[in-house]
Amino acid sequence: MTPAELTGRARGHIEELDCPRCALHAQASTPFLRLRAAAAAAGFDLVPQSAYRDFDRQLRIWNAKFNGEAPVNDLSGKPVEALTLTPAQRIDAILVWSALPGASRHHWGTDLDLIDRAAIPAGYRVQLVAEEYAPSGLFGPLGAWLETNAPRFGFFRPFRGVLSGVQAEAWHFSFAPLAEPARRALRVADLRDALRGAPLAGKDAVLERLGELHERYVARIDWP
Repeated sequence: MTPAELTGRARGHIEELDCPRCALHAQASTPFLRLRAAAAAAGFDLVPQSAYRDFDRQLRIWNAKFNGEAPVNDLSGKPVEALTLTPAQRIDAILVWSALPGASRHHWGTDLDLIDRAAIPAGYRVQLVAEEYAPSGLFGPLGAWLETNAPRFGFFRPFRGVLSGVQAEAWHFSFAPLAEPARRALRVADLRDALRGAPLAGKDAVLERLGELHERYVARIDWP
């Protein structure tokens, strides 16, 4: 992937799937469809709640959270008032659950937030929270199945809350053969180039700490 692709500013590596409708790295789509077929045989309708996400989409998510227009949660998942925090505190609070624009693994098309569409009751809005993936939760059976079977197709959970700065995300799976080279290739300089001209809320505070933030929230994951 080029630096522009790694940071979500170009999508030459991405292809669109029709069933299920999503966008993925062209070399990750077949492994995902094989995982989906195996899940179907086990009784799950495996679909991405989120797959490829470009820089501008991640920028909107970030700015809404930094400016207090979207919820920001603490380490336990409980809401906090973002505007009562200093810019540095706000950055850390957001990064516990959301990536910097240019640094999201979703930019690579290798990462998916997975749910069981068949388990969703009518009118229910998926939240992607730990309770949904608890053993008794809506997606608990899927989570247990993926824990055992996803690695057979090259997928793993990069955020288990052990080594990663990002909190545990039981729904987030990554296609290792592509994601690991991308993680190693994304340099601080590439991220700085992506952010320097962007209308990023809190940009000065982010750029001042960019090396530290890259190491903690991008480079450090829970590798199998």
